Amino acid sequence: MKIISWNVNGIRAVHKKGFFLPFIQKYQPDILCLQETKAEQNQSEVDLPDYEEYWNSATKKGYSGTAIFTKTKSLSIILNFPENILKKYKLSDKYGDPNTEGRVVAAEFKNFFVVSVYTPNAKDDLSRIPLRYKNWDPAFLEYMKSLEKRGKPVIFCGDLNVAHTPEDLARPKENEGMKGYTKEEREGVDNIIKAGFADTFRIFTKGNGHYSWWSHFANARERNVGWRIDYIFVSERLKNKVKKAKILPQVLGSDHCPVLLEI
Repeated sequence: MKIISWNVNGIRAVHKKGFFLPFIQKYQPDILCLQETKAEQNQSEVDLPDYEEYWNSATKKGYSGTAIFTKTKSLSIILNFPENILKKYKLSDKYGDPNTEGRVVAAEFKNFFVVSVYTPNAKDDLSRIPLRYKNWDPAFLEYMKSLEKRGKPVIFCGDLNVAHTPEDLARPKENEGMKGYTKEEREGVDNIIKAGFADTFRIFTKGNGHYSWWSHFANARERNVGWRIDYIFVSERLKNKVKKAKILPQVLGSDHCPVLLEI
């Protein structure tokens, strides 16, 4: 089974540029998880007859949003966080309520769950760090563990808006304490791994130079001055079933590139 995750930074834009359908045709994912779709399903001109499409769009038009496209129909779909987790963690701040921004969609299959997630970023002035550190990150991890408790392992993927270690960005010293590379954000990934989820890319590939997002400035992508902020995690019990995990920097159309898992 091939699972691909991609922050498309606007599915209509990447489709109009002519990149989306050739990507699907070349890689033929069994399950495709998208982030930053920036559209509702009825606004998308993409027609994929081989796939079931499950969308979670933001209340705000043209913003955020996630989706799961799958060749196998799901048993159930869950949008956003469950009520019990929302009651426990206050997700609203001065910027709004991330639970209305279409940031999480989960699909249940016979033997596992797949989740597409688009984590809120901390903002340039770090004003959203409290939301990330105290609310979003622990809420999301608790949600993933609650899915495991339903008797099936979990594969979750997406744009987590954080580089986990110094090897996950080209310039760690210069970016220490900046958005996407604070101790608080990195601790969120530490906690995911401590909870038993495996960062699939790092099962196979060590070292730096492997990135999934590049700034639009100063030819960062051409120079590979980037960040690895897009991940695919699997439950511990699936780790030995992972055959391949790769980043696909050759796929253009967004400021992010896709990440791939074969399991």
